Amino acid sequence: MKIFRVLCAFLGLGLALGPARAQSDAGQMDSANLREDVNLLTQRMGDLQIRVEQLERQNNELKGEAGSAAQTYATVAQLNDAVAELNRTVKAATAETKTATLQQVSVQMEKLARQTQAAIDALAKNQATRPAVTPPNFTEDYPKEGVSYTVQRGDTLAGIAKKNHASLRDITNANKIADPTRLMVGQTIFIPQAQAPKN
Repeated sequence: MKIFRVLCAFLGLGLALGPARAQSDAGQMDSANLREDVNLLTQRMGDLQIRVEQLERQNNELKGEAGSAAQTYATVAQLNDAVAELNRTVKAATAETKTATLQQVSVQMEKLARQTQAAIDALAKNQATRPAVTPPNFTEDYPKEGVSYTVQRGDTLAGIAKKNHASLRDITNANKIADPTRLMVGQTIFIPQAQAPKN
């Protein structure tokens, strides 16, 4: 409010000085500028007063809300009771869920057991109808002298026999190879070789 009074006095002084400088264009310009500044300051003061009133109103509203909120606070005992009740509810719900889950698991296990038994029965029935596989009969009638050979990528037993001028049957018997398709790269096998007759 003091600023407003000072501005009014300043404005009044400016108005009083105005007629004395009426002859000068520069004086009129200064007076007009001064009046404009005073008007802007007056407007700013009004804006500030409105803002102060709004802040006071909001402050009073907050005080009222704080007063009503203070009446809704719970005591520690009430909070402990509420927490205990919540724990009881959670435990009861957990027990119900556990029982339901165990029942579902039991049903699924029984179903899985029936399916497994059916698969075992089908497999046993299939095995019973299959002809018996006779294991290969290896003999010892192969040359006992020969060379070692390391299986390379792309080798077949027939190809190894041909490359080393050996008998496929001798290689099979010497190495007890039941399945020639299961040669492994890097595997070392014995290649029996008959000695050439001496002249």
